[in-house]
This record gives sequence, C-alpha cells and structure tokens, in this order.
Amino acid sequence: MTIDIIIPLYKPGKELFALLDQLNEQSVQAENIILVNTEEKYFAQLTYGTRFFDKYKNVKVHHLSKKEFDHGRTRRMGVRKSQADVFVMMTQDAIPADNLLLERLTGQLKGDVAVAYARQLPAEDCDVVERYTRSFNYPAESRVKSAEDLPQLGIKTFFCSNVCAAYQRAIYDELGGFVRKTIFNEDMIYAAGAVKAGYKIAYEAQACVVHSHNYTHMQQLHRNFDLGVSQAEHPEVFANVPSESEGLRMVKEVTRYLRTQKQLNRLPHFYVQCFCKYAGFLLGKNYRKLPAKWVLALTSNKDYWEK
Repeated sequence: MTIDIIIPLYKPGKELFALLDQLNEQSVQAENIILVNTEEKYFAQLTYGTRFFDKYKNVKVHHLSKKEFDHGRTRRMGVRKSQADVFVMMTQDAIPADNLLLERLTGQLKGDVAVAYARQLPAEDCDVVERYTRSFNYPAESRVKSAEDLPQLGIKTFFCSNVCAAYQRAIYDELGGFVRKTIFNEDMIYAAGAVKAGYKIAYEAQACVVHSHNYTHMQQLHRNFDLGVSQAEHPEVFANVPSESEGLRMVKEVTRYLRTQKQLNRLPHFYVQCFCKYAGFLLGKNYRKLPAKWVLALTSNKDYWEK
C-alpha cells in the first residue's frame, strides 16, 4: 500500500518544518508529501535560504492564488497530484503526537472503510473549554460508523475531519471525490456520500495529532457562519440530520464539566461563546435572506463570495 500526504498551506510559519520533520520520522513512510500552497510569495518568504528541497526530498509543492482557493477544489487538486493507494489529508497546524500516526490511521482502511480520521489532542496553551470540547468531539474510544448508526448518532455519523484523515483512493475515485465548491465541510460532505453509498467511516483514537484553537467570540461567529452556509448549500447531506441537538448536548456536557471542576466563573464566557456560535450558524443557514454586505461582514472567507 502506497501512501501520500496532502497538505493545503496558507501563510505557513516555522511550524511547517516541525510538521515535515515528524512526518518523515513515521514508522510507515509516505512516498510523497504534496503541499498545495496558496500564494507563492508566502512560501518563498518562509523557505528562502533554507535549502528546503535538499532537506525534504519527498516534498512536492504546487502553488495557486488566493482567488483560486476553495476547500473542496483545492483538495481535489492535491489528490490529482497523487498516484498512491491511500492519501492522507492534513492541515499545516496539526502535529503528529508520535511516530505511529500514519501506521495506526492507514491501518483502518480495510474493506469497506472509505476514510479514517484521527483524534485531535489539545495543545498546551489550550483554553479549558476548548480542551474539554476536544475530548467531546474526539473521545478516547475508536469507532467505525455506518448508515446503521444514523438513528443513534444523527449528524455525528458523518463527522470526519481533514485536519488529519486517510482515504482509500479507489473508493474516493468511485464516489467522485471531494465536492468541487464549498466554503467549509468538504470532509463531512464526502463522508456523508460514502455512508449513503454503503461505505463506513472509521474514527481511530490511537492515531493522534495535536491541534486546537483559542478562537475569540467573533472568530467563532465567523467560523460558524461558514459552517451554516455549507449546510444550507448541501441540503442533500444535512437537511434530514439536524446538528442543533448535538450542539445542545455539548453545552450540557461542558456546563456539567465546569461545575464539577468548580470553575463556575468560566460559565458566562462559555455561554457567550455558545451564543456567538449558534448565532453565526443560524445566520449562515439563512444567508440567502441576508443583504450581500451582511454576508461579507459575517463570513471568514470573503474570496468565496467574490468567486
């Protein structure tokens, strides 16, 4: 089984070197690491004088402009550059927790498992609420999900994350690949199509990357606006599996956790964060009813709308 890794880049920092170093120390090696970089000047600024391609001989770089970037199309472009049996999608800010990440993740791609995604662990500077929500979305127990789980899991059946996920190329080609145009959620849209076609989604809790964010309230609103837009634009995936109930369950779980940890002072901040998330999500789902200038003010991806 041959493996390639595909990583979209935008304004990469020095953490890219740490990521590439760790990927090249994995127990199972990738033949190629394909970087799909947005705006060549940022990559050139980072790598100038580093003899980058002498050190990372298995790295291939392909550049595109910011106006060409799209969550779906850019990843499709990366996959077209690969001939491997398995490709692993990653983001530039996800760092392998150990040298067994690729071995454990790709080991799940057997039979009718179309995609396997990794567990995301919080970084050291991670906020207490974000730390707990990581464990809520990425628990310690592995699981394989299929259409049979829809009555119990609802939208969680389709949950998948291209922060770190491995795909069977043959199934990917059969299903037509990532959606060509989407503001967000290309991974879940693909996973939903795979489940509806009779394939399975594996969550491998032993394959771990360190990845978390301390978003501000406004960043959460913008992010969730785009999330709502992606759901509104793909009713064939999301219309019959609403996500609000899962969000409410998370609110209850985090509230319970903060109370047991005697951190009640964190609750007001958390509830404001939840309000911003839900407000952004609702506005995004109803974006067609909003004035164009509102949409541009609420989105985190203005280029998507200009295209």
